[in-house]
Amino acid sequence: MQGLRVLVTGGASGIGAATAARFAADGARVVVLDRDPVDPARGVVGSVRADLSDDASVRAAVEEAAGKLGGLDVVVNNAGIGATGTVADNDDEEWHRVYDVNVLGIVRTTRAALPHLRRSPHAAIVNTCSIAAWTGLPQRALYSATKGAVQALTLAMAADHLADGVRVNCVNPGTADTPWVQRLLDASPDPDAERAALRARQPTGRLVTAEEVAHAIVHLADPRSSATTGVAMAVDGGTHSLRLPARPVPG
Repeated sequence: MQGLRVLVTGGASGIGAATAARFAADGARVVVLDRDPVDPARGVVGSVRADLSDDASVRAAVEEAAGKLGGLDVVVNNAGIGATGTVADNDDEEWHRVYDVNVLGIVRTTRAALPHLRRSPHAAIVNTCSIAAWTGLPQRALYSATKGAVQALTLAMAADHLADGVRVNCVNPGTADTPWVQRLLDASPDPDAERAALRARQPTGRLVTAEEVAHAIVHLADPRSSATTGVAMAVDGGTHSLRLPARPVPG
């Protein structure tokens, strides 16, 4: 991993910040792309501001990042926004807004980065997807639709860019203990009960940590994983694949 040149979108907090820190700790050189500034003490080379819904902004930011690093070996498409509700609860404008960031944000960043990745001997892209791509979750219709698109996009990109020497994979986290999830909990009528329900939904009985997702992202990007492409890796405490007996209710 030493000297690997890495761009992480949405790296100012949560999974993105943990991923940037993990790459840096393993010897990579990291630039974070985000709407918010990043504390340089995290070990990143620098940060670049960008609006993922604006193609010109993304192209300029990716070029700036590549300039800081002297090229790109890895792109982590982590940035995204959330949405709650059924199909009846969000209007067309909200659907377009969330798709514009969660799906087209990946498209814009990857499109801008490909000329640099094609010149790398260790090119890899890792997209942050979600368990929502393949498990039906209540009150997550819009968010789930975007993440289903991200998973399908990952597979298509892996096929398209195999000949370019660019590996493409995604991670599918379960409910992670991140600032975004905390904001959802804070907005609920009973945050403690909601957190307990989220923990119980995962067979391990706890939320996934940002560091656990970061570990999976770094593994997929590692040049030693050169035979791995077109993979969706679950980091979800077994939620997608395990069906365990219901726990007895105390009392």
